[in-house]
Formats: sequence, structure tokens, C-alpha cells
Amino acid sequence: MKQAGDKFVLQLYVAGNTPKSTVALKNLNKYCEQYLKGRYKIEVIDLLLKPQLAEGEQIFAIPTLVKKVPKPIMKIIGDLSNEQRVLVGLNITPIQK
Repeated sequence: MKQAGDKFVLQLYVAGNTPKSTVALKNLNKYCEQYLKGRYKIEVIDLLLKPQLAEGEQIFAIPTLVKKVPKPIMKIIGDLSNEQRVLVGLNITPIQK
């Protein structure tokens, strides 16, 4: 389980402003504000502008979310609409209220 003070560095790979990419970013922002408020940085990388980054990061589908920090590096493909899958993929344990 991650400690409360861990910072998250997240990269969202998209290809232009597609509906699926827009939904993925909206969902990611929502989850981060809900579960990681003040402890995250999101970098959106448009592969139409920087296609060379796809190979280096081994991005084969878009949108793809990459959790760089904390380790281990994790990838989640899709529009991030399945909240439970995203939380598990990012290793975030929701705090029960």
C-alpha cells in the first residue's frame, strides 16, 4: 500500500483531441482530485506532436496512462472509465470514510 505522502507522476499519452482522449483526461483528473489531491502531476503527451516518444515508452495503443512514480511503473490503456481498474493499476487504496 502506498503511503499518504507519496507523490504520483502520471503521463497520459494521447493522439490529438479525440473523444476517447478527452474522456481519459477528464476521468484521470477526477480520480486524482478525489484520491491524490495535492500529490500528483499529470503530463499529457500528444503523440501527433511527438511521435518519437511512443517507441521509447512502448506505447502501442492510445490513450495510455503511465504511472512513472512511485515505482513500479504501470500502464493502463483506454479511457479510464473503470474507476476500480484505474485505482488498482495505480496502486491506490481508497480511504473509507
